[in-house]
Amino acid sequence: MANETILIVEDNEKNRKLARDVLAFRGYKVIEAESAEAGLELAWKSPPDLVLMDIQLPGMSGIEALGQLRGRESTRDIPVLAFTASVMLLDRHTITGAGFDGFLSKPIAIKELGDTIAAALAKRGEKGGA
Repeated sequence: MANETILIVEDNEKNRKLARDVLAFRGYKVIEAESAEAGLELAWKSPPDLVLMDIQLPGMSGIEALGQLRGRESTRDIPVLAFTASVMLLDRHTITGAGFDGFLSKPIAIKELGDTIAAALAKRGEKGGA
């Protein structure tokens, strides 16, 4: 669990800071983007170990960004967790149907955030990822 890089793509500064602080406390290296476009550039330049992706972003949505990540060989297998306030059952089906590896709801539950990311990284390790 030490030294993995987590990319947070979130336009809300307070949510980004809270997630960053929790993840840094747990020993992760954190990089951040305020938009899907900026997040994609970071991921393509230096692929992270996991992406925490807001769904409703200015410009390109998190679902569209996921499609672009999955469309490139260098980022295809990176676990991407949806990070959203859309918690209705239909929203969850749309999100999981889009291909996200997991779901974290807002407001952030600190223990759930850390545990879900650790589980997604462990699952990636079992599949032979980085």
